[in-house]
Amino acid sequence: MQGTTESTRDTQLDEELADVLIAISVIAKRLARKLQAVNQEGGTTDGENERTGCAD
Repeated sequence: MQGTTESTRDTQLDEELADVLIAISVIAKRLARKLQAVNQEGGTTDGENERTGCAD
């Protein structure tokens, strides 16, 4: 019985991982489109929203 429970858990974790990876992909695609739009408008992304802090 434990094998079935473990298998079900593995399947659920695989599905959750797939959902997270899909969400990351969707966000990356949106960011790429925004970046492309900024570049086409002649805007600059160099340092515009760059974090400042200490560099080791």
